[in-house]
Amino acid sequence: MKTNQLKLAGVALLLLSAAPARADFASCLSGLRHAAAGAGVGAQTIESATSGLGPNDAVGFMDKQPEFTTPVWDYVAGLVDEERVEEGRALLQRYANVLQAAEHRYGVDAATIVAVWGVESDFGKSFGKRSVVQSLATLACQAPRRNDYFKGEFIAALKILQSGDIAPEEFVGSWAGAFGHTQFMPSTFLTTAVDLDGDGRRNIASSAADALGSTANYLRKSGWRQGLRWGFEARLPDGYSGPSGRTNRQPLSHWASRGITRLDGSALGDGSVALLLPAGRHGPAFLVTRNFDAIYSYNAAESYALAIAVLSDRLKGRPGIQTPWPTDDPGLSRAERREMQALLARHGYSVGEPDGVIGTKTKEAIADFQGRAGLTANGRASKKTLDALRAR
Repeated sequence: MKTNQLKLAGVALLLLSAAPARADFASCLSGLRHAAAGAGVGAQTIESATSGLGPNDAVGFMDKQPEFTTPVWDYVAGLVDEERVEEGRALLQRYANVLQAAEHRYGVDAATIVAVWGVESDFGKSFGKRSVVQSLATLACQAPRRNDYFKGEFIAALKILQSGDIAPEEFVGSWAGAFGHTQFMPSTFLTTAVDLDGDGRRNIASSAADALGSTANYLRKSGWRQGLRWGFEARLPDGYSGPSGRTNRQPLSHWASRGITRLDGSALGDGSVALLLPAGRHGPAFLVTRNFDAIYSYNAAESYALAIAVLSDRLKGRPGIQTPWPTDDPGLSRAERREMQALLARHGYSVGEPDGVIGTKTKEAIADFQGRAGLTANGRASKKTLDALRAR
């Protein structure tokens, strides 16, 4: 009896605490509506987009982006795998005319545009399912920081709805409010999106052509130089202890004087580049140009930019990363991740349909299995854990 009373008391406390939170959100949303009106958004658009709006779970995803929290070898392994390379090459052919138009107009090569598409939404298969307006209102009102930024994005989202470029029913995206084939934030859409297919709307949600053209335009505005490679993998001399860092751009002669060469040992050539060491001095090294910085500006994460850069090379028929990562437990491709999920299910774990996405349930199952198998119980989908599952 006492246990039931305690449970009821707990529920009551939750309900009491939820009421002020709802009131706070309603008050904040009222302020957002007023700010949107002051920015020129019409009353009908505001009412239609925000009537009955409540918060969602967007705040819970802050600080959990895999490009910042995942080892770089895991991150790249899942994004630059044979499945994505094969599909990307097929799409280069399927959208050849669209990509040619985008390259002609904005000077960005087709493989780089398609690589962004592949990393951002798996070529249009993973847009996100949350309401863009709801996520941005939630973040503007409840995020622990950057509230003004999300407020601006909220107003930009309403302006998009008012323009008619994106229909309300297709205005869904990530927890952060990014949407469409190549995941633009609303303010970026307003300044950068283009109508490449010529239908009178800039619709990066339902028109792949508009999304690909808009991505090329974004990279051009971010400093992309036509005909310049993003960079290339290099070889460090033994014991290298010199400078590195994406922003430390120096003439290639500077890096050559420090003993750095191309992988095949040949001379570096001319130009200005920075030395990127994403896993430290014992892992792969890359000399990167300003075009790498243009890719980086899309999401401000080096592992993210590297995945797009390497995928673009693979789409062109070039090899992937040649130098081993400094780990004895490499990351897994999506096919291997699906195999891991299927094996976990066979061992009695509830992980849902194998889809290659390592979510909460899969991580918990992995950690439990690792503990039982005598491995470090970190929930990481890795080669050693997959091998242990295969052996059971």
